[in-house]
Amino acid sequence: MSDQPRVSQAQLAAELRAFIDPDYVITDNETMKPYECDGMSMYCEMPLLVVLPETVAQVQQVMQVCHRYQVPVVARGAGTGLSAGAMPHADGVVLSLAKFNRILEIDPLARTARLQPGVRNQAISEAAAQYGLYYGPDPSSQIACTIGGNVAENSGGVHCLKYGLTVHNVLSVELITVEGERVTLGSDGLDVCGMDLLALATGSEGLLGIVTEVQVRLLPVPERARVVLAGFDSVQKAGDAVGGIIAHGIIPGGLEMMDSHAIIAADDFAGAGYPREAKALLLCEVDGTEEEVEEHIEQAETLFRELGATSVRTSRSEQERALLWKGRKSAFPAVGRISPDYYCMDGTIPRSQLAFVLTEMERLSQEYDLRVANVFHAGDGNLHPLILFDANVPGEFERTEAFGSRILQLCVEVGGCITGEHGVGVEKIRQMAIQFNDLELAQFHAVKAAFDPLGILNPGKGVPTLRFCQEYRSLEHKCQQHAVEADHD
Repeated sequence: MSDQPRVSQAQLAAELRAFIDPDYVITDNETMKPYECDGMSMYCEMPLLVVLPETVAQVQQVMQVCHRYQVPVVARGAGTGLSAGAMPHADGVVLSLAKFNRILEIDPLARTARLQPGVRNQAISEAAAQYGLYYGPDPSSQIACTIGGNVAENSGGVHCLKYGLTVHNVLSVELITVEGERVTLGSDGLDVCGMDLLALATGSEGLLGIVTEVQVRLLPVPERARVVLAGFDSVQKAGDAVGGIIAHGIIPGGLEMMDSHAIIAADDFAGAGYPREAKALLLCEVDGTEEEVEEHIEQAETLFRELGATSVRTSRSEQERALLWKGRKSAFPAVGRISPDYYCMDGTIPRSQLAFVLTEMERLSQEYDLRVANVFHAGDGNLHPLILFDANVPGEFERTEAFGSRILQLCVEVGGCITGEHGVGVEKIRQMAIQFNDLELAQFHAVKAAFDPLGILNPGKGVPTLRFCQEYRSLEHKCQQHAVEADHD
């Protein structure tokens, strides 16, 4: 991005108010305050201004103006992200898509829906229910998060093991480029020759363009779904059971794991009837026809007992199934009841490494003197450790960040990666140097430059500079040397 002087706030606001309702070009600090961060509230920045367009043409004009003046643009949906991906740029515009909240079309025969990016994830399934259909990916924040944000982060959810991530359920997106051009990536379910730009855009964290429309695939509501709740007296046994159930040939609709901290917090919050004495529990949902569900439920119950479960319970009604999931989906806010603050991590590991990684995290918890509540998608190895801390205690957040960095490094060491569905944003930009080498990072920069040569789309997020990575690796190496020397002493 150029270092030339940028346009003043007053001049930029005046140009934007020429084609957008002046009430929705926000420049005063008090009104802009809610936009200073996303769900990762430890990272904050006030923007130059906030704009809320209502039409695609207005989004195009916003991008044309910002491109002309080389003003950074950060697209924002509901602000539920957990990597500071929607944190503003101090000299830039927050482009809120909150007004793009209409379901444009549901085609029950083609099993598709066309949506504006501000449509809530859960609203898609609510609207499709009358046709016996629903939208598969279901992040825990689905009551609030938007489909545009889901595309930006390639969100998953508790049922992603069987039904896939956002990238597997999006058919096309309409994208506004940095210059304000309107393009469509993907198609109506037909094969498209050439590079798969739709997959590239999905999970690109607002670095490549502004999504203004999404077409998704809808699924038929299963004939039957039941949940097996299995409690274990050790985290290791629960971790081993995850691989055991899948190795047996059962592909659950969802397979979630919670440890003792999360169990108690979620049960206090939702009254789900979880086994409060358990060190870990698994929620295993099986769906399909009546016959296959009954067969797989019986097999799952037997397997869990053989694999060391101390308690096994199966939902007997749709209400009981919903209650069991309510506890899991409310686990994040529930943990807020037992700690002043928590830091939600997002790393992914091979399922075979679950028991080892969870045991190692317990050891690191003692090393850093910080509690960890584990709530995660066990089926695909997407971890969400919640590090509990108190931001009012001097130095405790810094210690929490260091602990989180060790967890992500551990994920990479066992063959995993630093993110599954929360994105890199600002939070994990240092850890990109752990997972990727300079050649790979240079390729990321080349892709970014092809879409955004001036680097004004969500700058400073996702992909670190090579200089930053070299400095970070050098610092990490020095820290490791000091640690080895301390051990020898």
